[in-house]
Amino acid sequence: MRNEIMGVSFDNLTLSEAIQKGADLAAGPGFSYVVTPNPEIVNMGREMPDYRDILNNAALVLPDGIGVIHAAKILGTPLKERVPGIDFATGLLSELEKTGGRLFLLGAKPGVADQAAENLKKKYPKLTICGTNDGYFKDSAPVVEKIKAAQADVAFVCLGAPKQERWIAEYGPQTGAHLMVGLGGVLDVYAGNVKRAPVIWQKMGLEWFYRLVHQPSRFGRMAKLPLFLVDAKKESKKRGKA
Repeated sequence: MRNEIMGVSFDNLTLSEAIQKGADLAAGPGFSYVVTPNPEIVNMGREMPDYRDILNNAALVLPDGIGVIHAAKILGTPLKERVPGIDFATGLLSELEKTGGRLFLLGAKPGVADQAAENLKKKYPKLTICGTNDGYFKDSAPVVEKIKAAQADVAFVCLGAPKQERWIAEYGPQTGAHLMVGLGGVLDVYAGNVKRAPVIWQKMGLEWFYRLVHQPSRFGRMAKLPLFLVDAKKESKKRGKA
């Protein structure tokens, strides 16, 4: 089941359900990808129809931001819970460690993916990280070949939106990977360069505020988010009249 929120259709799943579906996709045939839109990404989809199509064509569309959850309630199409991209990725790591799946890390500044790989290997000793590449490349062809040569089952693609989703849709099928996940700044967290909000902040739905306090440069982007809920209320009224 998918619930349409401001043009983007989200899978109505719990975190554990999403992780299981992700593990099934990683072990299955063919190529699939997962996107984790927050309100900012949904707004990008509203502005760029082709990008919105890329989001909606994903095998899994997971609600990363608490703003999406609030908008879903306003629209009368509530979602089970927020599914943060990093929590989905972390759950998938545990599944890959069990099954022997091969993981490739792509994105962030030079050295970050390597450090993330080193940290993850300490936490998941049986996890196979088959390769890394930073996100500062100009030519995609060598990166595609690198992932293909590594025989990756899963790739975490952390190039930032909308670049990462566009890259996945265009080049993912050529890599031989079974599953790609667009994950923004997750590699910086795994590398230890960025700290997540304490669990209590996460449970209160205030992780966005914690990040804003520690990264004031995000204020311009965050200032637009209340308008997202205003737009959701307007959309709800339109649907009520329809």
